[in-house]
Amino acid sequence: MILEHVAIWTGQLEQLKAYYIKYFGAVPNEKYTNEKKQFQSYFLSFQSGARLEIMSMPNIPDNQNDTIKAQYKGIIHLAFGVDTVQEVEAKAKQLQEDGFQVLSGPRKTGDGYYEFETLDPDNNRLEVTCPYPQ
Repeated sequence: MILEHVAIWTGQLEQLKAYYIKYFGAVPNEKYTNEKKQFQSYFLSFQSGARLEIMSMPNIPDNQNDTIKAQYKGIIHLAFGVDTVQEVEAKAKQLQEDGFQVLSGPRKTGDGYYEFETLDPDNNRLEVTCPYPQ
């Protein structure tokens, strides 16, 4: 069994699509629109086969997770895997240079990974991680 996709509500569908294309190599499908429900979505496919569905519809409330400390139960982050420590560091540098906040790291974790945590344009938490070399 595989995890088929994860879905995210957004108020800025095109901006979020562009972010995941630019920084994470996503490949979008054609936009789906349901005029009756005022619903629009894209499926973004990644090299691994994983997919992210980004969706927009009026009157969806904002995410309540704080960008620094306050978190709520439920899905809290998406993790993107790379092969090397250098790739983790390069992605952190690229995002910082483009004005995105790095919340923590890059750092070695206690469970054997090297990672940093950041936010996408909707303040969804993301990690970029790789196994820490032994």
